[in-house]
Amino acid sequence: MEFHHFTLPNGMRVLHKPTSTPVAHCGLIINTGARDENESEEGLAHFIEHTLFKGTKKRKAYHILSRLDDVGGDLNAYTSKEETIVYASFLSEYYERAVELIFDIAFHSTYPQKEINKEKDVVLEEISSYLDAPSELIFDDFEQLIFNGHPIGRQILGTPASVASFTREHVLDFVSRTYNPEQMVFASVGNMTTPKFEAMLMRLGQELPQNPRHFERQILNGYSAKEQTLAKETYQSHAIIGNRAFDMKNRNARGLILLNNLLGGPGMNSRLNLNIREKYGFAYQIESFYTPYTDTGIFGVYIGTDKGTLQKSLQLIEKELKVLRDKKLGTLQLSKAKKQLLGQIALSQESNGSLMLSLGKSWLHFDKVDTLEEVQRKVMAITAEEIQDIANEVFDPNNLSRLIYKAKS
Repeated sequence: MEFHHFTLPNGMRVLHKPTSTPVAHCGLIINTGARDENESEEGLAHFIEHTLFKGTKKRKAYHILSRLDDVGGDLNAYTSKEETIVYASFLSEYYERAVELIFDIAFHSTYPQKEINKEKDVVLEEISSYLDAPSELIFDDFEQLIFNGHPIGRQILGTPASVASFTREHVLDFVSRTYNPEQMVFASVGNMTTPKFEAMLMRLGQELPQNPRHFERQILNGYSAKEQTLAKETYQSHAIIGNRAFDMKNRNARGLILLNNLLGGPGMNSRLNLNIREKYGFAYQIESFYTPYTDTGIFGVYIGTDKGTLQKSLQLIEKELKVLRDKKLGTLQLSKAKKQLLGQIALSQESNGSLMLSLGKSWLHFDKVDTLEEVQRKVMAITAEEIQDIANEVFDPNNLSRLIYKAKS
């Protein structure tokens, strides 16, 4: 994979992959998310993502929103537990317009109090909408359950009370503390030569401020399995069974990605889909997930089903986990699982927007990007014994937590 990397004077790392396509993508990946909030700041990282678009020293909100819209481009952002990302897609002839705009809102936003007050109502509506979606809310509630008071378990959106309390001073303090250029990567995939791109970034980035990071993320707390059942005014019951899992740099992380894909990944031939949805018709949606973070991870199986089939569904899920603990994958099964995962990875790289984000995140956390050939080599090296060992560690019934939304109706 051909790409070029360099560092701006303020410490920001830059990664560029030249292409010949007319549409370009670029984004600023910031190593700051919900877990970096203090206890009184729950939801602030996400709230700031909203207010980045509300005005800079030289632009009003309208001019920010129109800058790329006027030329058919798209500007967006999102917040996760550990990252805030501002990104854009546009015709390559508007490269400089997009880069300059992202730098402007990331480093020169003014966060007007009037706009902050208005945006509170927007975020409060977002929270209300989220509370009306139990199939989404349960994932955050499950993280709160297994991370038990640690910042990484908090709601990304915050609570109505925390959002209502935010002031401009809260925003400025958080940005000053966490928006550190040496903890940022600017990633790009598009039709511009490497020398021209580097010259443009050096020119646009030469006066960006430095702001070294002076804090460490809170050390992870202890874990023990928990069970919680909540009554909900819903037609369907929802449940997650899961455990803490490997961090992104753990040697077993790649094996768990493979195991998760086999168990309940996006393929229609996943074990959970075949044995619970297709065989019994108990669920429209059933999936497993693995999210690695910098110092921990989370694995789980989610199902939405009728309250009358909930217990049987949970028993079937536990049966599938037991099979993977007790029985080593055969040669053909393992080979098929590897080919499926590698095919999915290759297809994901066909989207240059997704590729840009993937490159940026990899450079942010690992200071490297594996080629498709390197990924293939590492996946093909995973053994059946490793998969079984991982299953016995992560699927250990003594360490599996359960969260159930039980339908009242």
